[in-house]
Amino acid sequence: MQTIDVDVAIIGAGPAGLTAGYLLSKKGKRVAIIEKDATYVGGISRTVEHEGYRFDIGGHRFFSKSQQVVDLWNEILPDDFIQRPRMSRIYYEGKYYSYPLRAFEALYNLGLFRSAACMASYLQAKLFPVKDVKSFEDWTTNQFGRKLYSIFFKTYTEKVWGMPCDEMSADWAAQRIKGLSLWGAVMDGLKRSLGLHRAPNDGQAVKTLLETFRYPRLGPGMMWEAARDKIEAAGSRVYMGHALESLSSDGRGGWRMTAGSADGGLVVTSRDVISSAPMRELAARMDPKPKTDIQAARLKYRDFLTVALKIRSEELFPDNWIYIHDSKVQVGRIQNFRSWSPEMVPQSDVACVGLEYFCFEGDGLWSASDDELVALATREMAILGLCDPADVLGGVVVRQEKAYPVYDDAYADNVAAIRHELEEEFPSLHLVGRNGMHRYNNQDHAMMTAMLTVENILAGKRVYDIWCVNEDAEYHEAGDEGVQETLPARAVTRDQAVALASVREVPQRARSGKVRKAA
Repeated sequence: MQTIDVDVAIIGAGPAGLTAGYLLSKKGKRVAIIEKDATYVGGISRTVEHEGYRFDIGGHRFFSKSQQVVDLWNEILPDDFIQRPRMSRIYYEGKYYSYPLRAFEALYNLGLFRSAACMASYLQAKLFPVKDVKSFEDWTTNQFGRKLYSIFFKTYTEKVWGMPCDEMSADWAAQRIKGLSLWGAVMDGLKRSLGLHRAPNDGQAVKTLLETFRYPRLGPGMMWEAARDKIEAAGSRVYMGHALESLSSDGRGGWRMTAGSADGGLVVTSRDVISSAPMRELAARMDPKPKTDIQAARLKYRDFLTVALKIRSEELFPDNWIYIHDSKVQVGRIQNFRSWSPEMVPQSDVACVGLEYFCFEGDGLWSASDDELVALATREMAILGLCDPADVLGGVVVRQEKAYPVYDDAYADNVAAIRHELEEEFPSLHLVGRNGMHRYNNQDHAMMTAMLTVENILAGKRVYDIWCVNEDAEYHEAGDEGVQETLPARAVTRDQAVALASVREVPQRARSGKVRKAA
């Protein structure tokens, strides 16, 4: 087993780990990054290639309000971004609806009688609202009425998170759907029909959503492959196919990490450790285990898989992806990879789409064979009227474990306990990224946690509180790119930071008592 000594050991070659590795190597620090995947860097932001076709695992628009993140993207990948149109829609009963939802358009598409029922349901909700709002269902029903809630929110939300809407916190709805007024949308629509108003009839009081976005021409993995290459060119190394086995303190403020692999493994000694591994896995592999190992073991994750189909067709639909709000099928979202980048699909007469199925590792979907999943995806494309099964030329399955941290009724207390112990006992162990912090961060947020952590390591003290990242309650694709010129550095206490964690962006099981309002 090889032994190496570095300044910083990094667990995981996803956006957070590679961002930290790149910035540290630029400063002359010796870095070793271990990644359990033997082939791909980038984590959930990787790009998988199969027979010349490239698949984005989850869909990653390169947009950030942080100018420093945008600058870093440009620095790592200066010549390979393309500008792409943004288009996402909801599919329901054979019709398409704008996403985010435009209420007047939705009522028009639903038809006269169903729209009347929706409006009656809306008025009932306004006259007799749920007073003790605890859940996603309560909040959304109060905002739109039970009819629109059941059509446009319930089915998809439960597919994604695997829990009933009445067990999920209202915070997520308040952040994701905020600013949309059904009454405002209806009045806007009437004014437009009378020629009195030319504003978009979406009833939204939020900033305009981005209409285009930048994207690496060969997928997001291109960014992280370039970051890996730059790290290794600087003299450090990314060790592929190496999984964390143990992590122990050397008693002098440093660390000893072992990573297993097919060729015998690796021992890394370092002054600091940055971990983007799931909190649950990190705690289980620490020696000795932290006192909060029991809390860490209770943390849960939502997994998903993508079935990529090659279909004989020049173009199936123009969207980047379509949200499937239809209970007749299990698929939750369908990506069109050519709409992300034409270079990801090598044949002009063949379309390539990715059907995303949300599941838990080990359940029926996850455990199904690849052939069974390709057959299921083919059937569901036909049920939705999106293609003829005879035109399907083949498919491949990509599974993604621990894609989303689950926010159940105990997660906040568990994360707070783990964070408190690790920060107090091990100041040179740094948690970053989505799973490292058990927070539903986007790609740019994960990068920001790594950027702040690097600043802390270089300063030799905790200058920045990385738990301040991603606290705003505004929809993350609203507003302008690069409007924030500096990284977030608001000084808060640990308890305040935990309380401000990103519960607005992810479902949390409803607690008894009054639900905190989004800021």
